[in-house]
Amino acid sequence: MGDTVSGATAPTGGPGVAPVQAAAPAVASAGRLVYLRLLEWAFTVFSSVRMLAYLPTTWAIHNSGDSSQHSLWTWCTWLGANATMAAWLHAHNGGRMNKAVLVNAGNATMCGLTVLVILAYRV
Repeated sequence: MGDTVSGATAPTGGPGVAPVQAAAPAVASAGRLVYLRLLEWAFTVFSSVRMLAYLPTTWAIHNSGDSSQHSLWTWCTWLGANATMAAWLHAHNGGRMNKAVLVNAGNATMCGLTVLVILAYRV
């Protein structure tokens, strides 16, 4: 087996051998901090806009009364991917909410809404 070091498994070297220790993280430069902040906001903005992008599909299904052209399998997969990503991010953030958790949960909700609309017109 191995010891977990920063989310990765490091070999222990066998009985009586000390586990591999993770190197101390380097101090981030000001440029890297700006980059990470911009990346965080870009992710939040685009993922938030994506929540709105689901609405034309649900409206189209509702207006046509026909969901046969939409794959239930695909929408359930997207629902699961967004929901598990939100859960994964939450778990790896010490059980705390942040923008990434919220937008993934929001996208999972919108995928769930689309799944329900597809099912409503298939019954």
